[in-house]
Amino acid sequence: MTLYREVGTINTFIEPAAPVVRPAPVPVPQPDELKALVEKSLDDDQAEDVVVIDLAGKTTIADYMIVASGRNTRHIAAMAMKLADRMKQAGLRGVEVEGLSQCDWVLVDAGDVIIHLFRPEVRTFYNIEKMWGLETPRPSAERMSA
Repeated sequence: MTLYREVGTINTFIEPAAPVVRPAPVPVPQPDELKALVEKSLDDDQAEDVVVIDLAGKTTIADYMIVASGRNTRHIAAMAMKLADRMKQAGLRGVEVEGLSQCDWVLVDAGDVIIHLFRPEVRTFYNIEKMWGLETPRPSAERMSA
């Protein structure tokens, strides 16, 4: 439909606005789905000594905390970046990644799930699993000899 409107002695053409097409909203994963996504991502990326801590009822900061080790700083950085990308593809927004400058300890904050990625020596030093009543996994013999 073309509309004309007379303004003084000049006619102006007004074109109707095109309809705004918005993409369908992607459903945000629930905490259990997000935990499963993180576990699969860490497994695919060969994370070591993965520990899942159920925080429900213990704190309000998150529902799950996942702690894992990487072989070296490059491995940890790659796992963190892939994990953040996979969570964004799953529809999660606002994923924060801290510690990529050093990669001794990288924190990925996904809201309901918090992921800590450590170099084995740093993980042993901080021993954050003990804070939640769990024991730190002992490094495997093959990592100790490498």
